[in-house]
Amino acid sequence: MAGTDDAVVTEDDALYVLTAVLLTPAKFPSVLGDDYPEACAALGLAPLADGYGLVLGQDADGARWTVVVDDVSLVAVAIASWDCGMEYELSPDEDSMVDALPGWPLALAVAAPDVPAPHDPEPDPGTVDMPPLCPPDTTTWGPAQRRLGADEIALQWAAWRGQIDDAQFASDATGENAGEGAGADGEKAAPGSAHQGIRRVLAEARAYVDAPPPLGRVRSAFASGDARTLRADGPGWSMVARTDDIAFILLDEEPGEVLPVGRGAELPSLLDALDKMAVRPA
Repeated sequence: MAGTDDAVVTEDDALYVLTAVLLTPAKFPSVLGDDYPEACAALGLAPLADGYGLVLGQDADGARWTVVVDDVSLVAVAIASWDCGMEYELSPDEDSMVDALPGWPLALAVAAPDVPAPHDPEPDPGTVDMPPLCPPDTTTWGPAQRRLGADEIALQWAAWRGQIDDAQFASDATGENAGEGAGADGEKAAPGSAHQGIRRVLAEARAYVDAPPPLGRVRSAFASGDARTLRADGPGWSMVARTDDIAFILLDEEPGEVLPVGRGAELPSLLDALDKMAVRPA
């Protein structure tokens, strides 16, 4: 996270930087959409091939602003530095600034010191401004919370994988192995061998191999050893997998449930095929 002494200047107003995120085909806030174009559309941005950096902060009056820049490398370096606990002054120049959007698209629990509490900026009189950005509703189960759940599994893979005993898996009608999943409340989900939703997701994921989906629907990231972490999303579902291991599926119609899918006979080849066509970080 940025130090709040960092500031960029837009239209002669200082912006005290609180944090920044990437919005690229390979890495974007998945809470905003199932793919990169959808995430861009949520912010009213064109899905440029190289993507954007989003700088979130407050002006001198405390108003929330999201500054969109096209210097993706600069924002990536800043994020990497902050993740390592290093200071980095993120100050994009004016030439790299694409737009200044009112509000924040993500929820932040921090605020700049010595300025008023975060609030939406006042509308500019005489102009038709877009409504201030606000985070998607994640208070109830739905697409945004489902995608956040998949993010958490990808981030904490070892913890989630450790809850699964491979002996629990039973062969299902698709040729895969599907087990019982742990729900958000700690209860068990229905056995995957009888789960139509799992079969639908695997079929739609296979279809991606033959007919590539919108950019960012399938992403590949580093994992331990020679494995890759795969993330795939589609209408009403998210899947997280390791290319050398199992997969986890979350469904809009199964609130809070996480459904594991064993290796079986077909999952390894599916994951390999998805990894070959997935978007990867530069």
